[in-house]
Parts: sequence; C-alpha cells; structure tokens
Amino acid sequence: MSAAITAETADAPLLLRHDHGGVATLTLNRPAARNALSVGLMTELQAALDAIDADPSVKVVVLAGAGPAFCAGHDLKEMRADPRREAYEALFAQCARLMMTITRIRQPVIARVHGIATAAGCQLVATCDLAYAADTARFATPGVNIGLFCSTPMVALTRAVGRKAAMEMLLLGELIAAEEAERIGLVNKIVPAEHLDAAIQTVSAKIASKSPLTLSIGKEAFHRQLELPTEQAYAYAAEVMTRNMLAQDAAEGIDAFLGKRDPVWCGR
Repeated sequence: MSAAITAETADAPLLLRHDHGGVATLTLNRPAARNALSVGLMTELQAALDAIDADPSVKVVVLAGAGPAFCAGHDLKEMRADPRREAYEALFAQCARLMMTITRIRQPVIARVHGIATAAGCQLVATCDLAYAADTARFATPGVNIGLFCSTPMVALTRAVGRKAAMEMLLLGELIAAEEAERIGLVNKIVPAEHLDAAIQTVSAKIASKSPLTLSIGKEAFHRQLELPTEQAYAYAAEVMTRNMLAQDAAEGIDAFLGKRDPVWCGR
C-alpha cells in the first residue's frame, strides 16, 4: 500500500478496500485533510467493518491511511460548522460505535501507521488489536492545546498504555516519536518506513494462516476477560477453553501437531 496519494477529489471514495489472501486492507482516503474522520468517512468505515465481520473469507483487517498521514483525528472544520449539542452528541456516539466495532468484530485489526496519528487518529491506533508503525510516524492527543481535552481518545489510550504515559500525552498534547510510542506500548513495532508494507504483509499472512474460528474465539475472549476481576476472568477463560477444545479446528490442530503435518482448517 503506497502512501504517495496526495490529492483529494470531490468524486474520490472516502474509503478504499483491497482484499488479498484473506486480508482486507481499508484505506482512509481523505489525504488532503490528513484523513480526518468526517461523518462521511466514519459512516463508510463502519459499513465496511460491519460487512467484513459477516465475511468468512476475511481473516485479518489492516487499517491504513492514504497520503502523508495516517489520521489527524476528527474533522474540526466540520465540527465547527454545526455547533449544536445534538450534533456533537451524534458525532461522538458514532465515533464510539466505530471504535467498539473494531474491538468486537471477529477478525484481528492491525493499524498500519505512517506520518501522524493524532487525537481520534491516535485513538484508532490504540483501539486496533495490533499496530505497526514507520519509524517516521508521530503520535499525539493534542486537544488540550486548542481547549478541547481528548476525552474520547483517552478511553482507548488508557487501555493501551500505562496511566502515567497516557496522562502525560493528554496533558502535554505534544507529538511523541515512534520510538516512544513503541516503548509505552502504543504500537507493537516500528520499522523503517520503506519496510512498513513488508512488515504488515508478514504479520497479516501469519495471522491469516491460523484457524479463523480460533482467532474469533481468542479475540472475543481477550477483550471480555480484561473487563472482569481475576477470579471471574479465570472462570470465563476456562469456559472458553472448554468450548474451543470441542471445536473441530482444535482437534485438527492438535492431531496435525502430533502427526507432524500442517493442519487443514474448516472454521468449525
């Protein structure tokens, strides 16, 4: 996926989708606006994710951005154009639903980050299951600088990094380098910008080779157990393991391992 697109035209689609080898790449396509999350773009992304969740051919989702940035957050011009309370309430409810959809769909979602990821763009990175970034990427929750604390990005950020690191980003509103984002756990790994696509392709292919049923069970269990006290989390996880062991893919995977052969997944 090239980041060389720089022009935005009126008839250009807000979101691009490319499927290959069980991997669906969704590219935010408002490059002139640094892929700001307009209502239209969020609507398109929501619809694409809902469709992917129901598509058994898709094993992994990659979220990317066209042009010089990953995502610069909400569209501030659009927000100021309609300053009614109900407009803001609808906007942030839509954004919350989008973020929860990324968490709840069956497939793992990987952020491919280049350029800047700020405010709600940083929220997207924090929400995705995995995030790989170019060494030139930069991250920030800069709302405090314009009188608007990044309260909704804060929800994802505080669940991805430690409390002190999150609060520092929120209070200072400064850009942090890719190396710092990796250190605090906002991204999994940084690579030279010219190697970012190869890194994404490698990790996507590895995940796509696994049982789709197992991926779905595991992703749901991961997020649900985080919300539970430790004792309840263990009880829930034990139930999940039992259900997983009864699946055909688990039997196939174990038998293949014992028989020293490659498994053939059926998704059941």
